[in-house]
Amino acid sequence: MSDTPGWASPGPDPSSEERQTGAPGAAEPMPTDKPAPAAQPSEAPQSPDAKISDAKGPEAPEAKASEAKWAEGQPPPGQWSAPTGAPVPGQAPPPPPPGAGWGGQPPAGWGGPPAWGNGWGGPPPAAKPGVIPLRPLSIGEILDGAISTMRAYWRTVLGISLTVAVLTELCALLLQGVLLKDTTSTLSDPDVTPAEALRSLGSITAGALLVGVVSVVGTIVATALLTTVTSRAVLGKPISIGEAWRESRGQLLKLLGLLMLLALITGGILVAGALPGLVVGLVAGFDAPAVILLVLGILAAVVVMIWLTVRFSLASPALMLERQGVWKSLSRSAKLVQGSWWRVLGVQFLAGLIANMVSWIAVIPFTVIAFAVNGEKMTALMGTGAQPAGWSFLLITGIGSVIGATLTMPVKAGVTVLLYIDQRIRREALDLELARAAGVQGYTPGATPGPVPGS
Repeated sequence: MSDTPGWASPGPDPSSEERQTGAPGAAEPMPTDKPAPAAQPSEAPQSPDAKISDAKGPEAPEAKASEAKWAEGQPPPGQWSAPTGAPVPGQAPPPPPPGAGWGGQPPAGWGGPPAWGNGWGGPPPAAKPGVIPLRPLSIGEILDGAISTMRAYWRTVLGISLTVAVLTELCALLLQGVLLKDTTSTLSDPDVTPAEALRSLGSITAGALLVGVVSVVGTIVATALLTTVTSRAVLGKPISIGEAWRESRGQLLKLLGLLMLLALITGGILVAGALPGLVVGLVAGFDAPAVILLVLGILAAVVVMIWLTVRFSLASPALMLERQGVWKSLSRSAKLVQGSWWRVLGVQFLAGLIANMVSWIAVIPFTVIAFAVNGEKMTALMGTGAQPAGWSFLLITGIGSVIGATLTMPVKAGVTVLLYIDQRIRREALDLELARAAGVQGYTPGATPGPVPGS
């Protein structure tokens, strides 16, 4: 049995009967052991009148209606009352009333299936080979699955995120401690020449681009590796950093192209929204109508950017797990998000809010310690004053930033992957394929596709 789920192809869309029974096809009738009763010979010959009566066919409707009438004194159907008084000798006592919740044992001779749980408590729980149950997930289960992945695979997950965070923060530290220190002193000098100011601005721009490139590369590598780790965590299978790298390195260039394409799309939309207001302002002056047009254009562009960001938010796991190209992964994300746009937005917003809160909790104590140790002013932190931040201040705050990024990066990546898996379970019955890949024997889907309580 293969242990790899069918990420590359959408799962089947089983009928409701297959999802309830766990096997395709309709149930076949059970054969009986009793032979058909043989025809009994008649004890007395029928009279000619009886033969004539049989040949006439069915009885008249009036005769049937008279047979179906209640006897005189009988109450109409549905109004029988419980028997009272002493029991008749030789009569079996009536069965006891059902207990609370219909949870008692069925009476003798009852051939139905056993009740679910204690007292019809609902269907049996879904199989859970890994960090999530194999059924449509609620928002809390998606967040819990991301955190459970970090707890269960902490060596792999924290190793990946810590390495990326350290490299990114080291580049930012060198930029602030070396380039920005000299350029800040130069730009704050009142006697600086235009050439020196341009050189300082060029150094700042080059350093910022370097830090940005390192951040993008680190984000791509972390996203690819953490996506692979989370997909294994759903199956309950262990994975090391080396295995995650071997499985994901073939898609790194495609993931880079995907992120660059998304950046170009969002940037182009923002420019297109602001362009009419800028043109009108440059031609006729930035009066009130031009400013209003510029603001409205930017707001419309932001709305379109948010809509596209949510629509394409599942493109990264689709590219990594389905081994798709850039355009195909965008179309897959749009298909999975269709009809669930607000739900995807809510889950991503909540995950980002929690991640930012955790990052602030990790960064703020180190920032306070840095101010207490180094005695820096608030203007140094904001980068608005002439006094540059010292190395001790940068090192202490950098440690807090590394801790915050190490804790939040796996949560963001895990929520995106689990949201992708949840959408495929709801639309394509991916839980059946995941159960097969996890080796769950006799798997019966725990729930049919569709929303669950709390989702």
